[in-house]
Amino acid sequence: MSPKSMLLMNPGPIAFESEVLAAFAHEGISHVDPAFIEVFGWCLEKMRHIFLADDGQPLIVAGSGTLGWDMVGANLLEAGDEVLVINTGPTYCGYFGDSFGTCLERYGANVTHLRAPIGSRPSIEALKDALRKPYKLITITHVDTSTGVLSDAAGYAAAIRAAQPDALVVLDGVCSLGGEELRTKAWDIDVVLTGSQKCIGVPAGLALLMLRPRALAEHSRLGHAKGAYYADWAHWLPIMKNYEARRPSYFATPAVNHFYALQKGFEILLANGGMEKRFEEQRNMSNAIKGALVALGCTFVPAAGMAANTLTCVRYPKGVTGPDFLPKVTARGVSLAGGLHKDIKMEYFRIGHMGQSTRIMEHAIRTINAIEAALIECGHVVETKGKAAALIKSHLKSTLPMSKRGCWSPCCGGRKCPVPLKCQLWSIGLVLAAFGAGVAVASRRK
Repeated sequence: MSPKSMLLMNPGPIAFESEVLAAFAHEGISHVDPAFIEVFGWCLEKMRHIFLADDGQPLIVAGSGTLGWDMVGANLLEAGDEVLVINTGPTYCGYFGDSFGTCLERYGANVTHLRAPIGSRPSIEALKDALRKPYKLITITHVDTSTGVLSDAAGYAAAIRAAQPDALVVLDGVCSLGGEELRTKAWDIDVVLTGSQKCIGVPAGLALLMLRPRALAEHSRLGHAKGAYYADWAHWLPIMKNYEARRPSYFATPAVNHFYALQKGFEILLANGGMEKRFEEQRNMSNAIKGALVALGCTFVPAAGMAANTLTCVRYPKGVTGPDFLPKVTARGVSLAGGLHKDIKMEYFRIGHMGQSTRIMEHAIRTINAIEAALIECGHVVETKGKAAALIKSHLKSTLPMSKRGCWSPCCGGRKCPVPLKCQLWSIGLVLAAFGAGVAVASRRK
């Protein structure tokens, strides 16, 4: 099967909008060209709307979301600082919470993990108990991509502020920002970091961070990053401020083409209801897919009420194995991800539903049909064939189109234009041709 015919339903990178990919293919342009400066500045301004942080300082730097971890460690920590990682599992828990903690240890932090069983998350009461000890910095992984657990970020942040109002709260939003409800300022989070390849809907290669006043003040007090050069905010903050003021600046060459794609990705996120609508779409799609999987006799890794909306982690039914099941799904034109958490890696698979896959029904139906057929071929009994796809249609029919129609266009207020661009151009051509013919006829009559 050709890559073009494969539907990518992994938990990142995701299937990108054609408009984003077209923008990504922008011709080469200098990073100090006035046209690019305008794009860079626009993206910085719109980040505040997407992160819901009007008092934040945005950073956009070439790199993956993991670069955000290094930036936090280098710019906010000193050797011996106490750090609490709110984790979503036992000895080897949330894959990414553990990795974030390991990264911060490289910068001299004394890291303590607050853990919970696999598929669960620490309770607010457990956090309050942990906060009897003072911490300089506390991290939250909003969505753990390895288990599909959604942290209670708002509840955690409120408990931290009540117990330790001056602690720095850092949220890893790589698998949440742009999809899950995330209110940076309202929840009083000091740093939110993410990558471009998931809910933002842009090819991998950008690290995006939002720094709020408490974090900026601590960075200013420390002066410069410890043991880092590229990751030093002292280099990057003047660059961001200059570009937002529409002034050229240089420390390291920005990923120019990524910014054109990011501009289009941000336009899509902010169109037709903005972030509130994106949160709603994400919840609706998640509920539809999870409901369909229950109809197929499947269960999930996350405990009830703790599952993320950006991905679904599904346990294999009895008698079904990953090496047998996943190739059968792939053969039907859908790409899913296997398990990631080492303790249960062979017990489950993962479905990503982010970006454009939350805005059209076809992706969900193709995915569920492929899963159903693969399960049956593996010997799993499905009581009513086609019921799962029918449930998705019933759940989403009033809110989503079956397939993508038209293009994202400012001429329609940022909504999907009902007339594709090629049809618009064809229509304009016909009008001009008719006008020309009319002028010619009128001239002859004279």
